Amino acid sequence: MSGPADQAAPASQPLGSPGSQAAPGPQLALCGGTVITSLDPVRVVTADVVIAGDRIAGVGQAPHGAPRRDCSRMLVLPGNVCAHHHLYSALSRGMPYRLEPPADFLQILQRVWWRLDRALDEPSVRMSALVGGLEALRAGTTTVIDHHASPNFIDGSLDIIAEALAEIGLRSVLCYEVSDRDGLPRAAAGVAENRRFLAGRRPLTRGMMGAHASFTLSDDTLAACVQAAAAAGSGIHIHVAEDRADQDDAVARGGARVIERLGAAGVLTADALLAHCVHVSDFEIADIQASGANVAHNPRSNMNNRVGYSPLARRGPRVALGTDGIGGDMISESQLAYFRAVEAGAAAGPAWPLQRLAEGARLAGRIFGEPLHGSIAAGAPADLTVLSYDPPAPLSAANLPGHWVFGLAAGRVRDVVVGGQLVIADGRSTRVDEAKIAEAAAREAARLWERADDIPAHPFTPKG
Repeated sequence: MSGPADQAAPASQPLGSPGSQAAPGPQLALCGGTVITSLDPVRVVTADVVIAGDRIAGVGQAPHGAPRRDCSRMLVLPGNVCAHHHLYSALSRGMPYRLEPPADFLQILQRVWWRLDRALDEPSVRMSALVGGLEALRAGTTTVIDHHASPNFIDGSLDIIAEALAEIGLRSVLCYEVSDRDGLPRAAAGVAENRRFLAGRRPLTRGMMGAHASFTLSDDTLAACVQAAAAAGSGIHIHVAEDRADQDDAVARGGARVIERLGAAGVLTADALLAHCVHVSDFEIADIQASGANVAHNPRSNMNNRVGYSPLARRGPRVALGTDGIGGDMISESQLAYFRAVEAGAAAGPAWPLQRLAEGARLAGRIFGEPLHGSIAAGAPADLTVLSYDPPAPLSAANLPGHWVFGLAAGRVRDVVVGGQLVIADGRSTRVDEAKIAEAAAREAARLWERADDIPAHPFTPKG
């Protein structure tokens, strides 16, 4: 599978976790595959990948006696990162709808998502995390940066999600979506939930400060989010100018556009994560880039909601890819991102979506304090995907982007390793009974839909 441009890998050198007294012995060797050691820049070698503890011990030749898993005629990839997800939407697929069809983005929120999130309770939050997390893992996504909302179940909601994702072995970054749309007490409870969760630490989970969007946040609530984030040393994960309504509201509030308002409040930091950024001006783009803030581009969702195309999508460097809740398949999302960029007239080659995926891994690496996250190299976190791919043409570092965009598919994922643990083997979870979860999810979805059906359209409207 490898071409003449590829180079031999260095010999395997087992390494332990940073600061450990003794390196653990090899616990798994992925042998004989074509290894994509980096997506940006693209690097391809033919080698074994040796895993010890939660780390990649080396890339080269597996030592004698290491437990082996044959990866011949397979691609071994860094695990993908979804930079903006809404796992709570996982049970909404096929949900009945009896109101007047939404005519614009605000009505989509009022008549669909802000009804669904008010119907969520502890069991449905947990089941949504299990279902959405398993879908992400089976697609080769090893880290999800999630943005959660359940106004009638706030306290402890992030713990429920964290525990469900830990059960299946998915790495995550979680936050609760603070908003004034359901009243000041719930806004305060959302801030408190983020603050409480940020104070803890779990092996595969980190937190951010969550906020919905400028148009549902008062000055006082926005200030409370900024203060809580600063106290925890965290960034704020917030929707930005997804629709023109966000800009109209900001101007109506004080004459400033969204980015100016967020900048004045202290939201724009190098740790911030701004989802969408569709309706932003050149001046706002310059301010975002000057701040070093991260942007999550969600092309499939933007197309579905007919809100437009983000001008930041092709103007990196800190632009990653998310799904905005439409599944966890980052391979197909990256392919669609490429085609949408081409349609929009962007000068984006096939390597561009790989660069965006690599930026998502760098973002996750900064949050976890893992600078090698997203690479397959000695000392990096062992978050990997093994994908069956028998290329019909030579494959090398030079042409991998073309193979990725036009040939790869999440349905070919065979194995997934997260934190050194084989959590998907031969396409199935090694941790949970997926058939039982599917049966339980169908029952929980039916109850969720019944509750949502009794909830009217949300009355909240922006000022603009």
